[in-house]
Amino acid sequence: MGGAVVDDGPTGVKAPDGGWGWAVLVGCFIITGFSYAFPKAVSVFFKELIREFDIGYSDTAWISSILLAMLYGTGPLCSVLVNKFGCRPVMMVGGLFASLGMILASFATSIIHIYLCTGVITGLGLALNFQPSLIMLNRYFSEKRPLANGLAAAGSPVALCCLSPLGQVLQYLYGWRGGFLILGGMLLNCCACGALMRPLVPPKKPQDLEQSSLAAEEEKKPQPKKKLLDFSVFKDRGFVIYTVAASIMVLGLFVPPVFVVNYAKGLGYEDTKSALLLTILGFVDMFARPASGLIAGLKCVRPRSVYLFSFAMLFNGCTDLIGSQASDYGGLVVFCIFFGISYGMVGALQFEVLMAIVGTEKFSSAIGLVLLMEAIAVLVGPPGAGRLLDVTHQYMYVFLLAGCEVTISAIVIALGNFLCINKKQEDPEAKMEMAVAASEKEVLSCQEKEDEEEPKGKENGKLSAAKGGEESIEDSTETSL
Repeated sequence: MGGAVVDDGPTGVKAPDGGWGWAVLVGCFIITGFSYAFPKAVSVFFKELIREFDIGYSDTAWISSILLAMLYGTGPLCSVLVNKFGCRPVMMVGGLFASLGMILASFATSIIHIYLCTGVITGLGLALNFQPSLIMLNRYFSEKRPLANGLAAAGSPVALCCLSPLGQVLQYLYGWRGGFLILGGMLLNCCACGALMRPLVPPKKPQDLEQSSLAAEEEKKPQPKKKLLDFSVFKDRGFVIYTVAASIMVLGLFVPPVFVVNYAKGLGYEDTKSALLLTILGFVDMFARPASGLIAGLKCVRPRSVYLFSFAMLFNGCTDLIGSQASDYGGLVVFCIFFGISYGMVGALQFEVLMAIVGTEKFSSAIGLVLLMEAIAVLVGPPGAGRLLDVTHQYMYVFLLAGCEVTISAIVIALGNFLCINKKQEDPEAKMEMAVAASEKEVLSCQEKEDEEEPKGKENGKLSAAKGGEESIEDSTETSL
């Protein structure tokens, strides 16, 4: 519990918006890259696993599905652990789990062992790193938070561009067992990233004896137990609208990257040329995320970040709808460019908008509940699209379905916020992040004024003793009255 008390972000502690926060941002960048890119990078070893265990491709595909399910579905568990123990210890333990799962999988004798080791244990370890890293990023950045979220989200395409070729090299040199072992060692870097998540500490200032004694007495008093999972976020209409929209969005958001390569193969293009489409998509995505963070941080845009997020989803959905009509390789290249831009915008803004809706205090619980809802959609979305492909044998309908789902989510979040925004502002119990930030600034400015007045009083006393004497006489007369 010691880490949790400090890790809560004490009142009066302003987000530094820099300093050690940049180290936290680096750690979040690496963790985000591992979390999102690892399930795709593992697919490089699927052909070897099919030969080794004499199974089908659908059996190996469960490895990535279980990884993603653990990453999203264990959100509430991560929230509980973070609220109880703090971000740093949870992340370091998660790094050990992520590494241990891959190391144990390298000794597997059946596909079930790989499900349990790579899917469950490594998936849990990545989940215990991903969510706390976002929470710490939220605490270290306030004014620069949109940019920080964009830079951290860029870790996903960067890691994907690095891990996939690395996996192919490791498979060629050491086989799938040696590759799993080396990747397990690489995941130990999650522990180093967890060590960077230093809790924010209130600034130390000289206090009077009375204040220190009162603080000591307050510490001795039994403090109310902290909620391990705060379900009161569901009372916030903005959070409910966001959760519904995000769940619908995830149904179709991940479908095009999964099927675009096979779409090109279905048009008669060779494997290497088809795989290049994902490289183009990832390269554009890499630059779209920081750029989206910069735009979201503008003073005129940040108060309306929800609508920018809605535009990003609408852009992504329309890209899917138009891309479904592609009939040659050039059309798919253009689709991947625009999809990479819109996909990067969504990736950079999704957690920034959630932070703006619920605020710092409830973000640890809110993100866990949102990820749990998205986990259901992640498990249903791609398999549902695959079932549609089996029935129609045309990728056009798959992309049309994905585009409709993402477009509907954009309409839900835009209309929901537009219709409820006035009511939410009238609600006195709704805790808006801007109001909290303003109150914290007032407290800090008052403390700074008090600190400035004390040395000024001492200097004035040294320079003019007569004035000091008059002031003391006036004070004594006032107190006597």
